[in-house]
Amino acid sequence: MTFARVSGTALAAALAGMLGLGAAGAETLRLSHNTGDTTTWHQGAEKFGELLAERTDGALDVRVFPNAQLSGGDQMRQAEMVGRGALDLVVTSAINVTPLVPEMAVFSLPYLYANYEQVDATTQGAPGEMLADILLDKGIVVLAWGENGFREVTNNVRPIRSPEDMRGLNMRVAGPMYIDVMNALGANPQQMQWGETMSALQQGVVDGQENPIGAVIIPQQVYEVQKHLTAWHYSYDPIFLGISKAKWDSYDADMQAILREAAQDAMAYQREITREGTAQGIAFLREQGMEVYEPSADELAAFRTATQPAFDQWAERVGPEIVGAFQDAISAAN
Repeated sequence: MTFARVSGTALAAALAGMLGLGAAGAETLRLSHNTGDTTTWHQGAEKFGELLAERTDGALDVRVFPNAQLSGGDQMRQAEMVGRGALDLVVTSAINVTPLVPEMAVFSLPYLYANYEQVDATTQGAPGEMLADILLDKGIVVLAWGENGFREVTNNVRPIRSPEDMRGLNMRVAGPMYIDVMNALGANPQQMQWGETMSALQQGVVDGQENPIGAVIIPQQVYEVQKHLTAWHYSYDPIFLGISKAKWDSYDADMQAILREAAQDAMAYQREITREGTAQGIAFLREQGMEVYEPSADELAAFRTATQPAFDQWAERVGPEIVGAFQDAISAAN
């Protein structure tokens, strides 16, 4: 008998018995993510909890903790904590896992992608599975891929229309690869937790930052503390919903199927609302008073050329097999 055929009280009793709980009990799973509770990250995490509670008749309860609360505000530590079983679940971005798994930087190589079709060919295809296998070796089971999105640059000093305009700007970045990208552009990168970034922007500790529009810039109200945005689409950043392998292995195949399906449905929803927010975002940001610049093809080519050293450096760290698999999937999607 599968769980899909069990309903009502019988399902709750069956699951409770499997989990070692009383008939009226529920197992609470703790899910940590990087950003605030207004973001699509949080909405996707909450959707997962809702779907899981519904499909297990309340036997599994997901408690969502935003702003990396469970890792002391350190967004880089969350994946490592899940890997050793100190956390049950995580929603985090690929770039935040690079200290643990450098290969995850492949998604964010500068100017790797041109559109969502190319993105989906990797995150929802064989290349994504390659990275999921690597994360499994670190004790993390990837249940589904979501979206942070194409990262755009904002600052309070001047419009960014060329690589030269980046020179000397103090830029908040999220991870090691972006340090090298910013160095290639002549900026001064400062790696900083997201929880510290808004106050740093307000106080002028940093001049700018780079993040996706739909997932972060709008819901976190970055437009209230930044004047200029350039939609240069220079890097893409997926998120993933992962579970501790130790926790995963404690469930049988039926429960694992419920967890994976709920995660995939939740992240499909999260990608949808993120892309909707991004599509409407440029007009919204202009309405809020931001000066938005959309570079021409030639201007984007100049940024691509300027960031090529960082691409080559990180492609070597990731490895030719993985980079090649991504490039092949992207070519096939064109």
